[in-house]
Amino acid sequence: MSTHTELGTALRAWRERIGPAEVGLPAGGNRRVPGLRREELAVLAGISVDYLVQLEQGRSGNPSPPVLGAFARTLRLNAVERELLYRLAGSVVPPSGSVPREVPPGVQRMIDRMSDTPLAVFTAAWDAVQWNPLWSELFGSPTGPANLIWGYFAAASPAGASRIERDAAHADAFERMMVSDLRRAADRYPDDRAVTELISGLREANPRFADLWDRYETLPIGRSHKTVVHPELGELVLDCDILTIERADLHIVLNWAAPGTDAAEKLAVLRERVAAA
Repeated sequence: MSTHTELGTALRAWRERIGPAEVGLPAGGNRRVPGLRREELAVLAGISVDYLVQLEQGRSGNPSPPVLGAFARTLRLNAVERELLYRLAGSVVPPSGSVPREVPPGVQRMIDRMSDTPLAVFTAAWDAVQWNPLWSELFGSPTGPANLIWGYFAAASPAGASRIERDAAHADAFERMMVSDLRRAADRYPDDRAVTELISGLREANPRFADLWDRYETLPIGRSHKTVVHPELGELVLDCDILTIERADLHIVLNWAAPGTDAAEKLAVLRERVAAA
């Protein structure tokens, strides 16, 4: 399938899922198709119906950035869909503002049901948004505008907080993964001043970060392995998984202990503390 055809298919799918009321149009009348009519989308996007027909049928491509912007706004595209729209149109994705911090209701419901797992939510730039009580028992609650990458590369560990240890191989993989992901966030949000200042500060504060940043690696987010040294319970050997919520551009970090291990027993102790609080 050509990109022109894919663009047309995507536009039709997005048009058909948007109800007239969502864009301020009357919802009544005899509608043969769900969602917006071609005529309605054309008017809202400021183009002719004939041109929209050509786009949807794959007979035309490469709409201008203003037209793509109008499509993205009218069709209520999220960040991932917006990026796909521009890519299918063969156009460069323009800056999209600041890093989002909002946790959608559906994601919040999922998080609330995972209370027995140490869990925290981070933005695309790795600012902590929220964390559950079990995370606080394991690591301590972040204070102030906590950023995970800054905390790892540049900040001193708070007194009395848990310490994280990794062997050389796992530390190298974790550092490269996190710097790569921060680069992706910087590429998606070039107008976010906080991200620019974070990167600048990290480059000045830590030669290792500066070296990794200059490699321009693009590694995927994946599992990591670590030992958490808790101030009271001692060592907990844990695996860490990162779930990326693309629509909201958030990371959910979860920590697991293998069943039947000493670490699993210590996590059970922390769960009891949370339940008793």
